[in-house]
Amino acid sequence: MGSELIVVPIIFGAIFGVFYLYFSTRNKERLALIEKGADATIFVKGRNNYTAPIWKVLILNLALLLMGVGLGTFIASILENYTTIDEEPLYVGSIFLMAGVGLFVGFYMTKNLDKE
Repeated sequence: MGSELIVVPIIFGAIFGVFYLYFSTRNKERLALIEKGADATIFVKGRNNYTAPIWKVLILNLALLLMGVGLGTFIASILENYTTIDEEPLYVGSIFLMAGVGLFVGFYMTKNLDKE
């Protein structure tokens, strides 16, 4: 009964700890490089001049994920009617398979967005 009172603060504490360590370590590394006289361009070196806006990437991946879920449901419905496979694992398996394929296609489409 009281375990949910313990789990929620632990989850939030872990998330806070990860972000705190990431930003504090990054800040310390940059300060150390600046103290040694390193050029500030090393912080942006290797980044492309153009990347696709994050909202385009999110919408593309969400759309392909939802299309994959819909296609997985449709394929499971067809297979249920024409085969003797059990209903529950058929729906779960085909939905996850098609959602994964949709995200995989979205990954490659996002790479093409960055090239343009």
